Amino acid sequence: MNNILKIAVDAMGGDNAPNKIIDGIIYHNKNNKKILYRIFGNKNIIEPLVLKSNLNKENYEIIHTEEKIEDEDSPLSAAKRGKNTSMWLAIESVKDKTSDIAISAGNTGALFVISKLNLNMIENIDKPALSGLWPNKVGMNVVLDLGANIECNEKNLIDFCIMGSALYRSLFDNDLPKVALLNIGSEEIKGNSIIKNTFQKLNEEKNEIYEFHGFIEGNQIMDGNVNVIVTDGFTGNVALKTAEGTANFITSELKQALTSNIIGKISSFLNLKNIKKFKNKLDPRLYNGAILLGLDAPIIKSHGGTDYIGFANSLTVCEKIHNGKLIDKIKNNIS
Repeated sequence: MNNILKIAVDAMGGDNAPNKIIDGIIYHNKNNKKILYRIFGNKNIIEPLVLKSNLNKENYEIIHTEEKIEDEDSPLSAAKRGKNTSMWLAIESVKDKTSDIAISAGNTGALFVISKLNLNMIENIDKPALSGLWPNKVGMNVVLDLGANIECNEKNLIDFCIMGSALYRSLFDNDLPKVALLNIGSEEIKGNSIIKNTFQKLNEEKNEIYEFHGFIEGNQIMDGNVNVIVTDGFTGNVALKTAEGTANFITSELKQALTSNIIGKISSFLNLKNIKKFKNKLDPRLYNGAILLGLDAPIIKSHGGTDYIGFANSLTVCEKIHNGKLIDKIKNNIS
């Protein structure tokens, strides 16, 4: 199994686990054979699901534990729940280098705390950030922080610019990161003192890591003029949930409009290709997989409510950031 990517999978986290986790692995494995899925969870439940599939025995191993983190656990109670939970063991395997990367669809707060307890921060980075992918008119945005840090100072935001740019280069190797700060206006006088001071520092510095494009407002995120968008975790999480809710509203309303009468049904049939393209552009499953940046090993957070297709896409994110040498890029850039 040399040169095979080893992904530690917490099989017991998220809605409908472990069924959707195993289905996601099976779906992902159809086009990705050079992977060892190290599946952490209750073997008595997981093994029958795997054996019903065509998953090659060389592509998976099950590490048995009956303990798991519950969705309602606080981060503190999750950490106290113990070192035998599927989430803890998956992350610990990355620390021990028996796995290359870990992924969980479980409790976000627990994942954050357990990751910090097991892994070291990258030197010169004070706080980790949760980063995700959002579509725009011309490609893809990297957005951070999405909820790991409610309060940030100027150094944290500058670190996020560096880490977000490294992530973008890992995923889209040939594209130059174009960084902007999310703000309530595009003018230099807008915003609180922290974001204005950050703007000033970024405007004055010269680097070869990314292009700084100043401030961006929420209604410009999808325009595609920038591709790395930086903010604090409170603002980022609100923006993320708003965008997800809006996308779900638009797709559900469109579906209702196109199926409510015969004219709508004929119209949808005649425009099937364009409608499918539109739906895929707004489908959050295709952008599933947030990355916890700042730690000395990569940890991926899959949305707890996604289905097996969404989880499979987060496994693809695991591949891309490992093959793109994300951690090395962050270390080189931060120094």
